[in-house]
Amino acid sequence: MGNNKTTMKIKTALISVSDKRNLKPLLNVLKKNEVKIISSGGTFKEIKKLKFSSIEVSKFTNSSEILEGRVKTLHPKIHAGILNIRNSKSHLKDLKVNHFENIDLVIVNFYPFENILKKTTNHNKIIENIDVGGPTMVRSAAKNYKDVTVITSSDQYAELIEELNKHKGSTSLDFRKKLSRIAFTETAYYDSIISDYFNKITTTKFPQKKVLYGNLIETLRYGENPHQESGIYSKKPEMDIKQVHGKQLSYNNYNDIFAALTVSKSLPKNIGTVIVKHANPCGVSIKKNHLESYKSALSCDTISAFGGIVSCNYKITEPLALELSKIFLEVIIANNFDTSALRILKKKKNLRLINASNYSVDDSLKHISEGNEILIQSDDHKKFTSKDFKIVSKRKPSTKEMKNLIFAFNICRYVKSNAIVIAANETTVGIGSGQPSRLDSCKIAIDKMKKNIKIESNLVAASDAFFPFVDGIEKLVQSGVQAVVQPSGSIKDKEIIKFANETDTALVFAKTRHFRH
Repeated sequence: MGNNKTTMKIKTALISVSDKRNLKPLLNVLKKNEVKIISSGGTFKEIKKLKFSSIEVSKFTNSSEILEGRVKTLHPKIHAGILNIRNSKSHLKDLKVNHFENIDLVIVNFYPFENILKKTTNHNKIIENIDVGGPTMVRSAAKNYKDVTVITSSDQYAELIEELNKHKGSTSLDFRKKLSRIAFTETAYYDSIISDYFNKITTTKFPQKKVLYGNLIETLRYGENPHQESGIYSKKPEMDIKQVHGKQLSYNNYNDIFAALTVSKSLPKNIGTVIVKHANPCGVSIKKNHLESYKSALSCDTISAFGGIVSCNYKITEPLALELSKIFLEVIIANNFDTSALRILKKKKNLRLINASNYSVDDSLKHISEGNEILIQSDDHKKFTSKDFKIVSKRKPSTKEMKNLIFAFNICRYVKSNAIVIAANETTVGIGSGQPSRLDSCKIAIDKMKKNIKIESNLVAASDAFFPFVDGIEKLVQSGVQAVVQPSGSIKDKEIIKFANETDTALVFAKTRHFRH
């Protein structure tokens, strides 16, 4: 059963909205088409204030609001009016017997649950902002889209007005079907935020059924390659990063940006320069002087930095902007830019500039999807303290060496495994990444170090997991490394310690491993 007419005349509309903006133009069109309006509570008052007439829901149903407004639209007269199939004799009979009438247009938006979460942690206030009647009416209307039009956002008013004008007070089936799709997405999104809230307050990281939600930020030009489609979503209406200049960001740009920010936000406040290429750090420095920090990070691997992304965990000023403009970069990220820096960097038309001053790394779960499956884990944001490390060699690392070891180990966990980071003076001087063999990663890191134009003494090295054999640490020590940090747990740990003692190398064992695939 169902109505086969492609257009349906709007005779009666029910309006119940939390967002009361932009109602007047819509009410004008409804009045012009002689549409009867039913409204509830605050919406009734707003319509009256705008000098339009409507019937209050309680009067329409002959049933007062009860339970402090929790029950007002949950009434058979409302839902029968929405849900009945117009050409069903049985439905028509039920309506006549009960003296019910059709409701052809439902305009509803929900209690602002998402915004309440930003404003308060008061559980009772949050619960009272879970809308029940609104989503129920929307689901009823969306289910019966062949006969009923449903609007779930003030952003859709202009399109509805255009549709009513085009079809002389009616709506087309394609229009109603599209709005039904949007409506079901809206109710699913709304419920998913509530589900997420209850998972958080009950500390449930892996519920039996997992619901993910997001707002489309933009459809991207393509994915990693031109034949792949892609888009970016956010759990917030807008992202915490803001593009202030340059051409549209690509899938690969975003992937690199988030990789760079993950490293940047692990560094001391307002300190640290990170250079990333293909989601891998290729240079990091936490020298306090920002210009020196950038130059040192760049010298780690000047070749890989070409066409890469620079993330500055501080505000960029004119001297650094002049230096940054000397090489080709895809993206520059900063905790804002001063006016003169922007003027210099904006001369490069295609260079993307990102303000990440509002971006922070939180404890949200990390998702990787493949086909019908989704892998979920907590992210690796562990803050290191001295308790996370144990000195196992006869020679103890100096205070300076220990600072460099912890710095190198922190960077190491953001490098694709197998990962080796060689550092000096809290700056990377050689990085080996993404190799099936840890020995090969050592060789790459050493090779990068030898090409470094600013090799320093007091070299230290970090490994993201234990050395399975002595050969890896041996290569590092032969290259000039004097202190090494690695996670423990290998059956060869004793041999590694013995080698360190024989070569007067300071060896520190970390209590946690940090693979990144």
